[in-house]
Amino acid sequence: MAIRVMLVDDQVLLRTGFRMVLDAQPDMEVVAEAGDGVEALQVLRSTAVDVVLMDVRMPKLDGVETTRRICEDTDPPKVLILTTFDLDEYAFSGLKAGASGFMLKDVPPGELLTAIRAVHSGDAVVAPSTTRRLLDRFAPMLPSTTKQPQHKELERLTEREREVMVLVAQGLSNGEIAARLVLSEATVKTHVGRILTKLGLRDRVQVVVLAYETGLVRAGGQS
Repeated sequence: MAIRVMLVDDQVLLRTGFRMVLDAQPDMEVVAEAGDGVEALQVLRSTAVDVVLMDVRMPKLDGVETTRRICEDTDPPKVLILTTFDLDEYAFSGLKAGASGFMLKDVPPGELLTAIRAVHSGDAVVAPSTTRRLLDRFAPMLPSTTKQPQHKELERLTEREREVMVLVAQGLSNGEIAARLVLSEATVKTHVGRILTKLGLRDRVQVVVLAYETGLVRAGGQS
């Protein structure tokens, strides 16, 4: 079954370009479009969608608030925030609102397709190293933290789980974490799953955000 994609952007030309690229793929189909957040929420009430490509700056209702409302629903579609270099703070807000990742608007078509497929399959962090750089840049905007995590829920984690969480937040993939800790990739995946469950997080993106907010990882990727 094809991945059902919705395009949400106030620029018609941009939506047209994305549609041409996505509809040319045998495993993707653009099933809906919207020019602002209000329209997007209305369309989603009657259209089944797997992945939403969400712009951040739109009239009526911006992409961050739209993402938040979408992610509050039961079994919502995955959301990929579309951003530009000078709007990184919106991407960070979008991640906190529940987005599964973010891409730059001028991303090469191949990377966009890979991102959509990755998110659809459950891999929330599309580009963890990019996520890390964004959070490093905006870490000073986060609440004041110390080296010792202040989030009491982190106490639920085992020492190994906390170690894995730090590496996830530093931008490492499961394979890279497995190599670093001399574990199997399946074991790392299990640890990540337990971290999500214990902390009540939706996906790896939220793991990264929480690690920075609590001081488990600080600007520069240090722990």
